Amino acid sequence: FLRCGMMPVQPIKELWWFKIGASEERVYYYDPTSVDAALMKRAKRSSRDNTSLEIHPTHLSDEGEYKCRIVVWDNTGNSTEPSVPISKEARMMLKVNVPPEKVEITHLTSGRNLSLRCKSEGAKPPADILWTKTSPDGVETEIPDLSKTREIEPAGELYDTAEQIFYQLEENEMIAKISCVVRHHNTNTTIYKNITFVSPAIQNALKVTMQRFAEPVLYSSIENQDGQDNKAGLVKISADPGFKVPYNTSVTLKASAPGVYPEPRYLWWVGDQTGIAGRELHIDNLEEDKSYYVLAENPLGRVVLEVPVHITTSDYSQWNDSSRDGDVTVDDTTGGLDTGAIIGIVIGALIAVFFIGFAVWYWTIRDG
Repeated sequence: FLRCGMMPVQPIKELWWFKIGASEERVYYYDPTSVDAALMKRAKRSSRDNTSLEIHPTHLSDEGEYKCRIVVWDNTGNSTEPSVPISKEARMMLKVNVPPEKVEITHLTSGRNLSLRCKSEGAKPPADILWTKTSPDGVETEIPDLSKTREIEPAGELYDTAEQIFYQLEENEMIAKISCVVRHHNTNTTIYKNITFVSPAIQNALKVTMQRFAEPVLYSSIENQDGQDNKAGLVKISADPGFKVPYNTSVTLKASAPGVYPEPRYLWWVGDQTGIAGRELHIDNLEEDKSYYVLAENPLGRVVLEVPVHITTSDYSQWNDSSRDGDVTVDDTTGGLDTGAIIGIVIGALIAVFFIGFAVWYWTIRDG
């Protein structure tokens, strides 16, 4: 509601509302005798009085300076004189506040060490963030402002606020609910985002088998507010085109840790080769089964994963393949005989003639 601030006792001749920018933009015009027109779709004259302007719903673009102008009839108290129009003006500022549109929390645990990051998106002015811990008996206490970092980033005309804390659970704590409390005082908005830690349960953790690294600190999985398992703390490996590929195929391995904060650093290696840093490892022309290793590490700990890649077919390069474009060429054996076949036939014929001649000679000598 924009109040003009003037309640004239004289009859109103005209009422104007303007939005001041590079030029005066007409928002509303009122003439008691004929016109009651909003020049902005969401604007109307308020039912509270004859001069106030109501805008609903407000948009961020409505922010700015407004001016109302009232023209009244005034005869300066002399009823015998004709009335004359008198113009009065008033200016005011409209400031539009926007509550947070989205709040999300990410986390990483290493034993009892916690890294939590809460982000509020799309607020104006920037929202405030504080952290609380609720005990099993329901007592909520604010987590001290220790080891905390805050970032405020503009997002157009709105602001994103992110805050990260490092916190260590007590040794006797078997369950603890940590809350990110986002407060936006200008819109009287408070948003809670909770995570419940239950005596750190390790899932899908792989032990370090290489002696060159220190004792492993494993990523863990925790349970969040709505009871769904949050596996954001697990390192994931993908392979393109896959973990089983044909001979001489190039493969790209990729590591990721969704939701882990701070983002881990990655180091790949195979055998005694020098490690390659980065999310991805590109393998050219794989010729045999191999196991690759990746180290994921951030300030909270480290984990090493073994990534085996297998060959699904053998090397066929030594075969004398007469096929071309997928069509196999079959020799036609009915059109003639090669040299070896002819020699075999000749030798067989000579042997047959020898045995026939020997038989004739033998029977001749016997009868004579």
